Amino acid sequence: MANNNENSPQKEELVKVDAEKEVIESSATQSESTESGAKQKKSSGNGLLWFVVIILFLAVLGMAGAGYWYYMQQQSASADSANAQQSNTAKLNSIERERADILASLEAMSRTNKALQSTVSELKTQNEKLSLQAESTLQQLNNMEGRRPADWLIAEADYLVRMAGRKLWLENDVRTAILLLVNADKRLKSLADPSVLPVRATLAEDIQTLQQLNPVSQSSVALALTGMIAQIDRLPLDTFEKPEDANAEDTTLSESADDWQENLAKVWRSLVNDFLTVKTIEGPVEPVLSLEAQFLAKEQLRLQLMHAQTAALQGDAGLYSQSLQYAQTLIIEKFDTEKSQVTGFVDALQNLIATDVSRPIPTELASQKPLERLLDSRVKQVFGQGASAL
Repeated sequence: MANNNENSPQKEELVKVDAEKEVIESSATQSESTESGAKQKKSSGNGLLWFVVIILFLAVLGMAGAGYWYYMQQQSASADSANAQQSNTAKLNSIERERADILASLEAMSRTNKALQSTVSELKTQNEKLSLQAESTLQQLNNMEGRRPADWLIAEADYLVRMAGRKLWLENDVRTAILLLVNADKRLKSLADPSVLPVRATLAEDIQTLQQLNPVSQSSVALALTGMIAQIDRLPLDTFEKPEDANAEDTTLSESADDWQENLAKVWRSLVNDFLTVKTIEGPVEPVLSLEAQFLAKEQLRLQLMHAQTAALQGDAGLYSQSLQYAQTLIIEKFDTEKSQVTGFVDALQNLIATDVSRPIPTELASQKPLERLLDSRVKQVFGQGASAL
């Protein structure tokens, strides 16, 4: 019993110890659970914080991107507006220049319009004057009597006489001038008016004067000289010709082999004679014409014939005769007169020397002034200012 009593406090102590252990273990368990819960709470709080931070960082980045995009949009918009403003300014300047050009064109058109209006008014005035002159002319024509309309033949005759003077003095064409004067006389003859007989008498005088002129055609003489100039190069000159030696030995070689000594002697004599030859020629010694002298002789002859050709066209008989005489002297001295070409050339030259190319053309026509006075009295006085306008 005593042992049982002694063991009971030990048991109680063991129980207390076990209880304390349980309490300690439970408190440790509680503290561990509390620490784990705190740790869980702390980890969950840190994740939320990081999430918020990331959200804020993304928001800041988004705001920065949005700000940068807004800034770039503003810059682009400002650049576009500046470009648009510059373009509008250029367009406005171009419009201003076009407006100034249009205004200048309008002013020029207005000036041109005024000038045209003044011109039209002047033309109207001239048209009215011409209408009045035409009416006056028609009235004068209606009032004419007899054969007055045929007096226009006088104007035609005056024109023919003027043309005859031009042919005579400008072209030296006497034949055409005579034909024109004859036609003018026919126009006056067709009037059958005795008052034009003095004018016809002066026309007949002019026709007789021209018909008495030298009938030689100056152009025909000039053409003949042209043909002779073309033959100069074919005329033979009087040059030195080597005379033939009558005592010349026969240098023909024989084909026979037996004549070798004679052939050798002929060859030797021909070689020696080619080096030096002395011959005696009887008669006067004539100089040999060089190529330059031959060319000069032909050119002198050609020049003299050209001078004669110019003188023939101008009617200068003195220069014409002098040139042909000198050409004939050149032919006799420098050319071979025994050849048929030279003798024919000399005969043609003598015929031209005998030809008279002088033609004293009158300085005026006797019928020109009387015909002008007749035209003034018969036509211009009748038609007055109307004839002047026509």
